Amino acid sequence: MSDRAARFTIPLRTRSASNLREHWGSRARRTKRERSAARLICAAAPRPPCIVTLTRLAPRRLDDDNLASALKGVRDGIADALRVDDGDPRVVWRYAQRRGGYAVDVEIASREAIRALKKERRDDSEV
Repeated sequence: MSDRAARFTIPLRTRSASNLREHWGSRARRTKRERSAARLICAAAPRPPCIVTLTRLAPRRLDDDNLASALKGVRDGIADALRVDDGDPRVVWRYAQRRGGYAVDVEIASREAIRALKKERRDDSEV
């Protein structure tokens, strides 16, 4: 994108907490690992306002509510790295998924970078 965007891949197997039957301690440790990994990897991300796209890679797809549940720890870690609450209106969260090995792709783009990219695309199509 531009210098105001960052892309990261977190080698992490995410699971929907909604469907797991696990001990609360196991769940807490898993969520803590996910959150810490996201916070460390995204430390150099652009600051808000921004758009964060989380793409879950896994052999099987999840429905949309389970997708958000599976990525909750990652979302919290990224919010920590951005120094905001994950409900802050300056951050727009988007979710996607595709098949592949277990990982989470993270793209954090400033809203200015997205506006500039859209303008470039419009200018290219006019030529």
